[in-house]
Amino acid sequence: MAHPKRKTSKTRRDKRRTHYKAEMPQVAVCSKTGESHLYHRAYWHEGKLYYRGKLLLDSAATETEA
Repeated sequence: MAHPKRKTSKTRRDKRRTHYKAEMPQVAVCSKTGESHLYHRAYWHEGKLYYRGKLLLDSAATETEA
């Protein structure tokens, strides 16, 4: 049986256990649009793509240009 060369701390061991991990995905509410979305994800609202409260892409503007 393999044996470790040095002792692993109890804190490092416990971090791997499931009770420390998030069970539900974290949901944020945008301050600009009021739309709920997942953290670290861009989302669509009324034909516009937002990320962190900033407008990234406007689908109406891209359709008229094309």
